[in-house]
Amino acid sequence: MQLIPRKEYLDWLCRWQDKQIIKVVSGVRRCGKSTLFTLFKQNLLKQGVDEKQIISINFEAMEFEALRDYHTLYQYINDHLQQDCKNYIFLDEVQHCTEYQKAVDSLFIKDNCDIYLTGSNAYFMSGELATVLSGRYVELKMLPLSFKEFVSSFAPENVDISIQEKFNLYLNYGSFPFLARYNSFDSDAYNYLRDVYNTIILNDIVKRLKITDVNALDKVTKFIADNIGNIVSINKIANTLKSGGKSIDNKTVEKYLQGLVDALFLYKAPRFNIKGKQLLTNMPKYYIVDIGMRNILIRNKESDIGHIIENLAYLELMRRSYDVYVGDIDKGEVDFVAIKNNQTEYYQISATTLNPDTLARELAPLQSVQDNYPKYLLTLDELFGEANYNGIQKKNLIKWLLE
Repeated sequence: MQLIPRKEYLDWLCRWQDKQIIKVVSGVRRCGKSTLFTLFKQNLLKQGVDEKQIISINFEAMEFEALRDYHTLYQYINDHLQQDCKNYIFLDEVQHCTEYQKAVDSLFIKDNCDIYLTGSNAYFMSGELATVLSGRYVELKMLPLSFKEFVSSFAPENVDISIQEKFNLYLNYGSFPFLARYNSFDSDAYNYLRDVYNTIILNDIVKRLKITDVNALDKVTKFIADNIGNIVSINKIANTLKSGGKSIDNKTVEKYLQGLVDALFLYKAPRFNIKGKQLLTNMPKYYIVDIGMRNILIRNKESDIGHIIENLAYLELMRRSYDVYVGDIDKGEVDFVAIKNNQTEYYQISATTLNPDTLARELAPLQSVQDNYPKYLLTLDELFGEANYNGIQKKNLIKWLLE
């Protein structure tokens, strides 16, 4: 079975190899973290590292269940360390080990340990790691396949499948590596996605937050999935569920939303006041980690395409290491303000701007931004897909995703 190369992520691990710092890879379940470790371990073996120098533990595997206590974990690893050489320690889904950070901290101070962790819950990253291992780790935030990676997964014999057809598959079935690796684009794909969804909900949210009303959590999740790219408030969600016969208070909705964000199932894009250059704390937007996952939760409507490609653009900007915000300006809203290394870019996303009125409406927010940072309009237009409107660059979204 051919593994899908994850070049940018693998390069990141290679850059940090042998440096005296803990490497942490976070990402939603089944996004490819374990496979990334496999690729990196293959790279180590090619460098001449002996297999005995690699200690690999996946805490979701039954054979390592006994190591879910940090004392036992530390003793096991210590007993398997090779002396007078570097040891590469991989702890997959380490959040399952009680107080794992104590074992990791004790290993970290050893000169011959190079430590790599994965986890699928942001709370574990920002909470336990930040407090106990502060200043001792770097984090790679991993997502499912980009469209470029998805395209690269197709075997050479599938050369006749056009880019547009591959993009349609990407929109319908999403970006989880398992589906692309096996070219599993049929009804079984939705069964797989539903299983992943149930695992995230039950293991990463219900169990951790001790939720008793799973049905209410499911309804909140479906509401957000149906409103990606829309401004939503806690009060609106609660009122919508109440009108549908489901009584729920604002505090519970807030708890469920935070659980979905912590499980890396949803991403929250805060609002950014462009004129005042400051973050706004109210009325964020939410985006889902995978469009295929959204498709199992709600029935797609033709009118959804604008929000769907907006979601894709948001995730792609995240992959490109931008901090991404929703732009707030006097004359409207810029879909995304993307900031990296003190440089800013503005993005407006639209399915098509061939209609002059639509073009004018989409350009207006970008035209009202009074600075000289790059401004982009991304659409699905093939005819007139590339253009320049007084410095605002129009690009075809699919080509942009493949850059």
